[in-house]
Amino acid sequence: MIVLAVDLGTTATKVVAVDVQARVVASTERAYPMHTSGLEATHDPRHVLDAAFDAIRELASEDVRAISLTGAMHSIMGLDESLSPVTDVLSWADNRAVEQTERLRGTAEGRALHQATGAPIHSFTPLMKLAWFHENGVRAVRWCGIKDFVHLHLTGQLITEHSSGSGTGLMNIHTSRWHEPSLEFAGVTADQLPPLVETTHAMPLTAEIPGLPRGIPVVVGGGDGPLGNLGVGAATPGAGAVSLGTSGALRVAQQGPGVDEEGRTFSYAIGEGLWVRGGAISNGGVVAQWAAETFGVPVGDLLAQAEGADSDGLVALPYLLGERAPWWDPTTHAALLGLRREHTPPQITKALVEGVCQQLALVLEAVPRVDSLRITGGAFRAPIWAQTLANTLGMPLHLTEDSGGSAVGAALLAWRALDEIPSLTVDLVRPSQTIVPDEDAVARYAKARPFVVRAYRALEDLYGESHR
Repeated sequence: MIVLAVDLGTTATKVVAVDVQARVVASTERAYPMHTSGLEATHDPRHVLDAAFDAIRELASEDVRAISLTGAMHSIMGLDESLSPVTDVLSWADNRAVEQTERLRGTAEGRALHQATGAPIHSFTPLMKLAWFHENGVRAVRWCGIKDFVHLHLTGQLITEHSSGSGTGLMNIHTSRWHEPSLEFAGVTADQLPPLVETTHAMPLTAEIPGLPRGIPVVVGGGDGPLGNLGVGAATPGAGAVSLGTSGALRVAQQGPGVDEEGRTFSYAIGEGLWVRGGAISNGGVVAQWAAETFGVPVGDLLAQAEGADSDGLVALPYLLGERAPWWDPTTHAALLGLRREHTPPQITKALVEGVCQQLALVLEAVPRVDSLRITGGAFRAPIWAQTLANTLGMPLHLTEDSGGSAVGAALLAWRALDEIPSLTVDLVRPSQTIVPDEDAVARYAKARPFVVRAYRALEDLYGESHR
């Protein structure tokens, strides 16, 4: 007895078969290109749809009890009257709406929208992308995310849920309805967006997929960020999760929505009254990849050398890809402060790793309650990342195997919809390792953190000028 969880990622769709104990028993993956040009980052929705159906067909069997969906948040695409695409899918990485973002960011209107919707004022949100479309004369009858589009082709119904909705900047997190001031700013109406439902909402499968029982439930699921917490067993209020791959995120579960008054965090729904508060950072393992390419050293070797290195007064603002939390500033650039001729590649790499970890520590400071932290992601295969992060956050970190993440979270939504688990706070995941912080290093990083904040603030205006 299994469910199939469909995870619509940035570069590939993964389908995993998960049993009721949250164990991944089979998986498959289909890649597709992301088209990038300047600030644009898009997918052909038909490529994503074909990949999802092809992967589902591979794992289809009579043992499948349900299908559940998750995927990268913040995508948006336009549809015509027949619900066929009239635009490509704009991914979270599409930053063409920088101008619209900068006009709103830091204003009273922007702060009010952030507090109401839980989504930061940033060019990755559908709120800003729709404003860009509107100002550039791009029109559609309906708008939806790529997960909604795949759900439409599985069930014949176009709907979305509170989890993905809370990442759009268009949904009021306090009422779970589309937020009229956001709609007005974006130039759309509520009837152009899909109806909002709970993350465990299920509809019968209407698509013909050989090997699958007809009419099995298709659970609408949720966004990959909040379901990442669910998938690693960090959905109990106070339980946190850090994911670190090319980029990263820190999210802490809580009962009910809410963002901090300074606007440093997002607030996204899991389901059944559970939400996550936290922030995503644009730069994670990418800093080590960049250093390896720059210095001509294999990334694994360079990180091993950096593990024993001292950054020797070098401080990195590691914003190679701009930055999200806690600044939510798409105009940022990377900087190395205190760089001298004698600094070596391992020392520079160590400073970059420390810079990423300091950024996650700033997110942690914006979250009111954190009892424990679980970590997952490909970056943690190099020991330097987990130990530096533990030292920077000042907390033990519980490493979970990267066996499914958000897909396992989607599967748990399906098992909950089938009433096979008692609640979404059930913890079926056991960490494989605990990383304990070094107290001397904790004190050293805590002392250095205010300098990171001052450095960003000092350069903030210059970032905006250089962008223009």
